[in-house]
Amino acid sequence: SKIGQEFPSDPKEQLMGAVKAVFRSWDNPRANFYRMQNEIPYSWGTAVNVQAMAFGNMGDDCGTGVAFTRDPATGEKKLMGEFLTNAQGEDVVAGVRTPMPIAQMAEKFPAAFEEFQTVCQTLENYYHDMQDMEFTVEHGKLFMLQTRNGKRTAAAAIKIACDLIDEGMKTEEEALLMLDPKQLDALLHPQFDQKALKAATPVASALAASPGAACGKIVFTAEDAVEEGSKGEKIILVRLETSPEDIEGMHYAQGILTVRGGMTSHAAVVARGMGTCCVSGCGDIKMDEANKKFELGGRTYHEGDYLSLDGSTGNIYGEAIPTVPASAEGGYFGRIMELSDKYRQLEVRTNADTPKDAQQAAAFGAQGIGLCRTEHMFFDPDRIAAIREMICSDTVEQRTAALAKLEPMQQGDFEKLYEAMEGKHVNIRFLGHRGCRLAVTYPEIAAMQTEAVIKAAINVNKAHPDWDIVPEIMIPLVGEVKELKFVKKTVTDTADRVIAEAGSNLKYKVGTMIEIPRAALTADKIAEEAEFFSFGTNDLTQMTFGFSRDDAGKFLNSYYENKIYENDPFARLDQEGVGQLVKMAAEKGKSVRSDIVLGICGEHGGDPTTIEFCHNVGLTYVSCSPFRVPIARLAAAQAAIKNPRK
Repeated sequence: SKIGQEFPSDPKEQLMGAVKAVFRSWDNPRANFYRMQNEIPYSWGTAVNVQAMAFGNMGDDCGTGVAFTRDPATGEKKLMGEFLTNAQGEDVVAGVRTPMPIAQMAEKFPAAFEEFQTVCQTLENYYHDMQDMEFTVEHGKLFMLQTRNGKRTAAAAIKIACDLIDEGMKTEEEALLMLDPKQLDALLHPQFDQKALKAATPVASALAASPGAACGKIVFTAEDAVEEGSKGEKIILVRLETSPEDIEGMHYAQGILTVRGGMTSHAAVVARGMGTCCVSGCGDIKMDEANKKFELGGRTYHEGDYLSLDGSTGNIYGEAIPTVPASAEGGYFGRIMELSDKYRQLEVRTNADTPKDAQQAAAFGAQGIGLCRTEHMFFDPDRIAAIREMICSDTVEQRTAALAKLEPMQQGDFEKLYEAMEGKHVNIRFLGHRGCRLAVTYPEIAAMQTEAVIKAAINVNKAHPDWDIVPEIMIPLVGEVKELKFVKKTVTDTADRVIAEAGSNLKYKVGTMIEIPRAALTADKIAEEAEFFSFGTNDLTQMTFGFSRDDAGKFLNSYYENKIYENDPFARLDQEGVGQLVKMAAEKGKSVRSDIVLGICGEHGGDPTTIEFCHNVGLTYVSCSPFRVPIARLAAAQAAIKNPRK
């Protein structure tokens, strides 16, 4: 009835209709969504396998079942599955009948069950992985229908990988390669109770901007989030978009939902840094902020109503779904991280603006800070007044007076970051109105920040003589080497003076962020002045593509539907375009300065596919938000195993 035709009576016509239906399924909405989630190219296409049927519904001496050679939830090495007598496979997977545990098959069909156990072991020994199998028993005879590597939870995945090493079925390298780095998210963030989740239906779906699961009462302002959150209420902050003024409210929220914004919008970036669940760019929401309500999926939601967000899938639920806490504790996770560090050749740093973020990243194994965004250090109410005073100054004298209030705040922040990193790399990006142009217009701002950076390093080095802090000062958004040279002179003159006055022998580095295509094209000239390049691929992507990361979500879905793009270029690096600029700049930089340090600090730094690209083009490090550090460590190891550097 769906295609407006009678069901054919000709068997050949039935067969060809079934084959065509499978091919058509490659392009249905669910398949397209699944491919995007799992990075499967549309161009691959699919295949149809035609085979003779085995019937499990021909009487009580027949049956069907699904089984796993290990527990897919825990990884425990035991046969697990379900079985139905007088049924077909669809009856088991569709849930129309209640199946019995696989062990009871031994009572019904002892000979077939004994053979099945032998086949299970044979298959696992052959594939060296946990198998997911479907089978039918027809008049007592066992027929194996299919086997595949079984899907499993993150906890089961790391246990199975470790067990397969211990059982001699996998080498360490093979075990690491069988893991999906992104799956580690489930060990680092709260997740929904799986039983409750299966019973729930999403009311909408948007961008999975920051992983984890969140459930709480709706609030519409940062002020309300602070008020309710400080009382111990679990809340979901719903905004058209977020801004720096919302930071405190975001801190109290279990989850954040925005109408506008993409994967690198303010909400997405800050939420990832905090480890907070975030779904962004839900354009289907009809927002009424003034009356504190919104419409979605034919229903009106008011302040205080419950909402649940899945930041790993982008699903939004109009009900309360219970969550379970993160579970990264235990020996298997630690062992996988140790193995990852054994094989990876890329350093893994973090993007951190606060001591709390830095400490979290260090606990996850970060080897330093690859990006400290100094503009994020002024969000506290007592600091915003001072930064506004500086911005609104009409004269150099007024600006200098305002900067004098800011300098001790900056210095204190930097000292705490150095302490948190215990002598590891700390790369600090200076303020800007679109990058280095602020320091060209108002050099005194760069001078103030330099003083704060250097004084903080000197103080912390004195307190910890065994540390060797070498501050990395990053001048952002350079497109012309003369810009860099101009600002660098302000930095070096100030730094050298402060170091001399302190009688210190502190060393420091000055480098730049490559985030303008012109900078990549002229990287050899820029390398004459820069001791390091940090690729800011968020801005580099939007400047190369010519669209804004904040509103790209409005049209990207049309690009996916029409197969123009297969994934979000702000979530996974465009290797054919933006990636070539990165590769070119890296090569040009090395040709002039052989010891130049090369890193990436855009949100792409936590994406496994991008990390492999960074390894292959010879970058020194990747930098990502704290909760993506374990993912980056594993992905870097996999890249090195696939393509070891000489």
